[in-house]
Amino acid sequence: MKAAVLTGLRELEVRETPDPVLARADDVLLDVKVVGVCGSDVHYYLTGRIGSQVVEYPYRVGHEFAATVRDVGPAVTRVKPDDRVTVDPAMSCGTCDQCRSGRPHTCRHLRFLGCPGQAEGCLSERIVMPEACCYPVGPMVSLEQAALIEPLSIGLYAVDFWLASRRPAGTEPARIGILGVGPIGVSVLLSAVARGMERIYVTDKLDPRLAVAREHGAAWAGNPEREDVVAGVQEREPLLLDAVFECCGEQEALDQGAAMLRPGGTLMLIGIPTVDRVSFEIDTLRRRELCIQNVRRQTECVQPVIDLIRAGRMDPSFMITHRFPFERTQDALELVADYRDGVVKAVIEMG
Repeated sequence: MKAAVLTGLRELEVRETPDPVLARADDVLLDVKVVGVCGSDVHYYLTGRIGSQVVEYPYRVGHEFAATVRDVGPAVTRVKPDDRVTVDPAMSCGTCDQCRSGRPHTCRHLRFLGCPGQAEGCLSERIVMPEACCYPVGPMVSLEQAALIEPLSIGLYAVDFWLASRRPAGTEPARIGILGVGPIGVSVLLSAVARGMERIYVTDKLDPRLAVAREHGAAWAGNPEREDVVAGVQEREPLLLDAVFECCGEQEALDQGAAMLRPGGTLMLIGIPTVDRVSFEIDTLRRRELCIQNVRRQTECVQPVIDLIRAGRMDPSFMITHRFPFERTQDALELVADYRDGVVKAVIEMG
């Protein structure tokens, strides 16, 4: 089969590789159909690492995808050949203390697609995944929508996580900010709208992304390169925001997020910084008693996202602004890496 592999910094080749085979009773052999380009894929493409996770070449990235089932192991009951599925790229052990306590996303032995030292990614014609990671989507969800469910599940997890821990709970409508409305930021936006939120304030340095956010639920959108976004939010929300979801991993956005929060507010960290350390102005955090909450992917949100799409309460199709054939995988990575042409989400169609 063909696979797209990284061979160096900003270097990629489409190669012939061995076909995967069913090795365990709960294995599912999948024909990959649509792959979404994620920011983490771009990190590996540009720098060869994210924190302590360093690529050893050649290496295959990719973890957001939709597929059809080609074959299944003898113990598989959840899916059958020809089923259309979305895939949770996280493979947890199910037995460690984290898994037993309901935190499989922080499993001690987690294997994640396209993560160095864990598992090769999905940028290939076929791949084998455990049955537990395969979710049938049925005829109401398109393959393109199915490829977006992984980032959408992160957005829903972040929103629901904050809602469950909101202090004070109160009856006031939630006031939130989203800093960076790329695919993850838009996923947070759609999830917030699905949960009934209306006072949503977003920022981004790309005007096309701001326009998309306005069209799909943002009450206000500002570009930090042209205006004081903290003042823009405070003008509309004098008491400031209950929560800010930082989705771009930039120091500037972290500072803006903290400044936008009311006393007792929460800064939700979702974006992946390209640097090893970030900092905060401790006076602001201490005097306002702000909470900083990291978001590590998601857990138990894949099926809820499928259900929201089926019910017509969430339609992420507009997120896909660019489509590439498999042979042009590198062009897709370059486009996203350089934020060209108003890209929100690029996908690779496997044919």
